[in-house]
Amino acid sequence: MTTRTAPTVLDQLKALAQDTRYDLVRHLAQGERCVCDLESVLGLPQSKVSYHLNLLKEAGLVTAEQRGKNMYYTLNTTPLFLLGGQVLTDLFPGHIDLTHQTKSVC
Repeated sequence: MTTRTAPTVLDQLKALAQDTRYDLVRHLAQGERCVCDLESVLGLPQSKVSYHLNLLKEAGLVTAEQRGKNMYYTLNTTPLFLLGGQVLTDLFPGHIDLTHQTKSVC
């Protein structure tokens, strides 16, 4: 059995950096979608949509649930909300004061 590591910030950025995957995330931000709905919206064949959704899933950005013959995808918002802070933390590892606010500004 192979152990999979959690996706890194770079993995997530790579997943979002491709136009089709970014469009998929934008559509999933509106709510859960079936692959067939996403095919129609993007004008792409099922194989391409599924391929890109699988890459987003591997990056931890979407979750999938099979219902009958159809696969439904949902956006995993937590990693997206944390992504900006994680990028800054990776870029400026010794500057916690730049990436973490300890008290209110107002």
